[in-house]
Amino acid sequence: MRTLISTAFISLDGVVEAPGGEPGYRNAGWTFKDIEFLPEAFEIKGREQTEATAMLLGRTSYEAFSPVWPDMEDFADYKVMPKYVVSTTLTEHDLVSNWGETTILRSLDDVTALKETEGGPIIVHGSATLNQALSDAGLIDRYHLLVFPLLLGAGKRLFSAADKDTQKLKLVEHEAYANGLQKNVFDVVR
Repeated sequence: MRTLISTAFISLDGVVEAPGGEPGYRNAGWTFKDIEFLPEAFEIKGREQTEATAMLLGRTSYEAFSPVWPDMEDFADYKVMPKYVVSTTLTEHDLVSNWGETTILRSLDDVTALKETEGGPIIVHGSATLNQALSDAGLIDRYHLLVFPLLLGAGKRLFSAADKDTQKLKLVEHEAYANGLQKNVFDVVR
């Protein structure tokens, strides 16, 4: 079974909305405002590209990333990687042609079937709504979290507010950086 990894820039209070400056959110761009850039804090982002063998996205994140990421040198490894988009509304016509093989999945059952195929890790970027559904369904195996020393208050959160049984996590890698960022890698305990 393939490992499904959720990766996120996240505020200390759990907000994941608009870290790169996406419009429509009052705190957009919080990952680079008033926080010193330290390359070592972002090492995990490069490692994710070399270790992952496929990318899974929700529709909203696909629509935000697909016009930009294919031409960005920082994301070159993702260009050739198979991509899967979970959406009930996208059609093949909506997919970009310059970002490699992309398959539309219509349900969490399709994600479960994808996880059961042969291959390496599948990485999930952005996709707050999808992440919540995947977590609630018990489909996420690992979290890569870069925690920013910020309290943002309102905004989309990585984890749902669903009333569910406790989900235990095992911390398998962590580091704190001089700029206040923390890297936390958790395996989901089953």
